[in-house]
Amino acid sequence: MMAARLIQLCDTVGTLYMMNNKQELIQYYRWLRQYGLNDSHSGNASIRDNDTIWVTPTGACADTLHEDQLVACYLDGHTGEGASLDAPLHIQVYQANPQANAVLHSHGPHTVALTLNGEDFQPIDFEGQYYFQTVPVINIDYQDYVTQAPARVAAKLAEQPITVVRGHGVYAQAASLNLAYKWTCSLELSAKTAFIARLAGKA
Repeated sequence: MMAARLIQLCDTVGTLYMMNNKQELIQYYRWLRQYGLNDSHSGNASIRDNDTIWVTPTGACADTLHEDQLVACYLDGHTGEGASLDAPLHIQVYQANPQANAVLHSHGPHTVALTLNGEDFQPIDFEGQYYFQTVPVINIDYQDYVTQAPARVAAKLAEQPITVVRGHGVYAQAASLNLAYKWTCSLELSAKTAFIARLAGKA
């Protein structure tokens, strides 16, 4: 009897833990929209729970997304029905980097604008240099994005916390959603600082 109750308790705790993780995923995805790093329906996000990867659905609206809309994908490469177009990319990031537990994809306008030249981004501010030094920029022809991006982004994020696909957006990985969000915000602020410095003739 006691063993059965213990198993039931563990199952309950596990369910609550996953619910909290899914709620957290939605919160950070919503913040990307709220603070101008995505529009209402752009970008995507995921968290890893052992071999299960919860991914935002394709066409998700950050303002109205609910937990039951998140799509389960798996480390073996299987993508759930309705998952984001980037779901294979998220899976490959986790396959390439076992330390990663969260991936965020965003479209910070200053970052995207300043990397349209296809060159790696080098922050000019102290914080940016402290965290990144150089942010790799991946050049992929738009028509080849779906086929090439998963492997190429995963290869960069196996060694780096963040990378940019030219003309498209930012991908960040970390051991937690909080840290992936921090990398995303820090890069955009560095890009904004560089943009303002250029306008002021200081860079």
